[in-house]
Amino acid sequence: MFIAMNRFKIALGKEADFIHIWKSRDTYLDEVPGFQDFHLLQGPSGESHTLFVSHSRWDSKEAFENWTQSEAFKKAHAGARAAGDIYLGPPQFEGFEVVL
Repeated sequence: MFIAMNRFKIALGKEADFIHIWKSRDTYLDEVPGFQDFHLLQGPSGESHTLFVSHSRWDSKEAFENWTQSEAFKKAHAGARAAGDIYLGPPQFEGFEVVL
């Protein structure tokens, strides 16, 4: 199994807007072989931002990489930069192979 995560620093006061973006977008993940599940996690708030993490589980790293090269990925991420005042920098990707 492979876990893919993106960390987002969201401007204070923009948390509801960020959540709405994720709730209203079509991810097309159900079309992708090897996809298991997805969660959006809200973390702590600091002086400048609130931390969010997208968390998806895949059958394998190869299944995840295939997703990133797919038409479904392109459709899901079309217009992702439209709400630029919400994000404090680009997302930070982290990928993990499950070993136990």
